[in-house]
Amino acid sequence: MCLVFVCDEDERVLQRQAAPGACPYCGGLVQALDMESQWRFCFVPLYFKTKRRYYCTLCTRRLIIQ
Repeated sequence: MCLVFVCDEDERVLQRQAAPGACPYCGGLVQALDMESQWRFCFVPLYFKTKRRYYCTLCTRRLIIQ
């Protein structure tokens, strides 16, 4: 008997917009991305979550807002 579990996570960008401030590493512009993540088990969607992430446009680092 063989059991195979197929799990997958898919992320896609919903929206991009300019955010106020500058990157603390290089001084570049900050961009806010609204991301939607979707977990699937055997091609059946189980979980949806929308989150906002911040990235620098010059050095492409992910910035964490505290």
